[in-house]
Amino acid sequence: MLNYRAIVNILSAMLVFLAASLLFPAAVAWFYQDGDLNAFLYTIGLTFVTGISGYFLTRNNGEIRARDGFLIVSFSWILFSLLGALPFVFSGHIPSYTDAFFETMSGFTTTGASILTNIEGLPHGLLFWRSFTHWLGGMGIILLSLAILPLLGVGGMQLFKAEVPGPTPDKLTPRIKHTAELLWVVYLFITIVETVLLKIAGMNWFDAACHTFGTMATGGFSTKNASVGQFQNPWIDYIIVIFMIIAGTNFALHYRMLRGKLNVYKHDREAMFFISVIAVASLIIGMDVWQRNGHHIATAAQHSIFQVVSIVTTTGYGTADYEQWSGLSQLILLLLMFAGGCAGSTGGGIKMIRIMILFKFGFNELKRLLHPQAVLPVRIGNSVIPREIVTNISGFFLFYMALFILGVLIMAALGLDLITAIGSVTATISNIGPGLGGVGPTDNYALIPTTGKWVLSFLMLVGRLELFTVLILFSPSFWKK
Repeated sequence: MLNYRAIVNILSAMLVFLAASLLFPAAVAWFYQDGDLNAFLYTIGLTFVTGISGYFLTRNNGEIRARDGFLIVSFSWILFSLLGALPFVFSGHIPSYTDAFFETMSGFTTTGASILTNIEGLPHGLLFWRSFTHWLGGMGIILLSLAILPLLGVGGMQLFKAEVPGPTPDKLTPRIKHTAELLWVVYLFITIVETVLLKIAGMNWFDAACHTFGTMATGGFSTKNASVGQFQNPWIDYIIVIFMIIAGTNFALHYRMLRGKLNVYKHDREAMFFISVIAVASLIIGMDVWQRNGHHIATAAQHSIFQVVSIVTTTGYGTADYEQWSGLSQLILLLLMFAGGCAGSTGGGIKMIRIMILFKFGFNELKRLLHPQAVLPVRIGNSVIPREIVTNISGFFLFYMALFILGVLIMAALGLDLITAIGSVTATISNIGPGLGGVGPTDNYALIPTTGKWVLSFLMLVGRLELFTVLILFSPSFWKK
């Protein structure tokens, strides 16, 4: 039976944390005096009173079980988005609550899909909060995947294969607090380094911080209408590329590297596959853009590398309008949207390790046709992937594609053309932001119907929380005693 008292208690504590987090954009609003301070103060007051009241009314709540955990994880993101949207509404800059919720869910899920037509028209406090939601959501998903999901027994833990020198469920269970502290330190350290480098490269401190939040969380919210392309600075482009790759890689590897194990990336099969995909895709698209679009080879390389890394890490920053590129380049980018980053990263998508295992499993099944009695385990490097993990990944892929198809059908039924329907669903379920068609890199989601925005918000949540964490709530057996 669900322990509703414990669920409310923890969610209430989360709201107190949200209220504390809102103090940072409130300070920015106070500093710049753009007129949005009161919106933050009202939201902080409402959130804090709600959270602290619920917390003290539900103390002595008993033991938390796995079922309780699923509800807590899912509703944390929903509550954060419901209340985190209020500064946009109270300030009047996004008067529609649907639009404000969409923007905030996009922030916390590190999607980066926006309904704003004039980003630079927002006051500094709201711009900071918009990017800060990325940073909070990005760290949240790492802690979720490395520390929380193992306790719930979620199949997403197949992402941490035996050969990865890092956190595994059995290692994390007795010391979650210590693991969380280490990850926060790594995340904060890399954030500071990128912010300083972007300042040196030419950004002001405000833009550097906001773009770092979007990079580290692979979110993609920018303070500029033209995204990173506004700066027209190759140094900024390549700094962000490097840190997008870092953010799209397993953070457990970063921790071990900072501890002195410099070869940790070279020995990780998923990380090497990830880099190989980026290199091959960048080369093909770079050559294609150079030959067909008439760009200088250095410009073609710069734009192709940036867009490939931005898409495959599911960040969504832009320096070029890839919808002006050939069908070949757009198709490669579409496939990269599904792929996503590495396990244990802030990236979305299916994840590289799942794709590797699915391919290995597929090739093994072909071999089995010739050798029916052969024992053909799925291997990644020297490690054998247990059969139940392969089954779990197959189920994940099936649900992922089923949700994608259902989402496209719904969006098409709401009046979107096929390309826009495919682009919007892919970009939200994979937590990318910009897609294709009417939601491409130079467009936004403002024209999506109200119902469509709620559907896409749900897809953002499901994609960010690894599908099963949310979908299990729709199972009748979940609610049975």
